[in-house]
Amino acid sequence: MRVTSRTAVLSLLALMPGVALAHVGHDGGAHHEMGFVEGFLHPLTGADHLIVMLLVGVWSAMNTRQWWLAPLAFATLLLIGALAGMAGISIGGTETIVAASLLGLGIMVGVQLKLPALIGAVIIGAFAIFHGLAHGSELSHSFGALAGMVIATAGLHIAGLGIGWHLTHSSFSQRWSRILGGCATLTGIGLLAGIF
Repeated sequence: MRVTSRTAVLSLLALMPGVALAHVGHDGGAHHEMGFVEGFLHPLTGADHLIVMLLVGVWSAMNTRQWWLAPLAFATLLLIGALAGMAGISIGGTETIVAASLLGLGIMVGVQLKLPALIGAVIIGAFAIFHGLAHGSELSHSFGALAGMVIATAGLHIAGLGIGWHLTHSSFSQRWSRILGGCATLTGIGLLAGIF
C-alpha cells in the first residue's frame, strides 16, 4: 500500500461516526477547572469538530493556491467564538450549525469544490465561529484550556493539509476525496437527523 493510500485509509477511519459525541464536558466545564491538556484534547474528542478541522486542511490543500487562508480564518474565528462562548454569549442552534458545517465541508471536499481562496475562507470562517461558541461555553473560563484548544486546532489543520497534499499527488485523488467527503457528509446528515 502506498503512503497516499495509507494516509487516506487512516483518514477514512477517523471519519467513522461512532465517536460523534460532540465533545467532552457536557456540563459546561463546571465539574472542574480545565487546563491546557484538557483544552488540547477538547477538539479531539468529538467527531464533529475533529472531522471539520481536518477537512478544512484537506479542502485548502486540494482546491486553492492560498492553502493557508482558510485554516488561518478558521483558527482565528474559532478563537473569537470561543472567547464569546467563555463570556456567556450563546446563539440558539449552535450545535445544529456545527453539524451542518460537517455536511457543508464534506460536500466541498467530496466534489473538490473550487472557490476563490477568500470566498472559501469566509464560508469556513463562518462555521468556525459556531465551533468556537460550542467549545468556549465548556472551557470554564480557562485561558490555558483556550490555548490548548487553538493549538490542537492548528495541528488538525496541518494534518488535514498533509492529507490533502498527499491526495493531490495520488492517482486516486478524485476517488479518495469523494470517499472522505461522502463519509463526512453522511456523518453530518446523521448528526442533523439525531441518529448519532
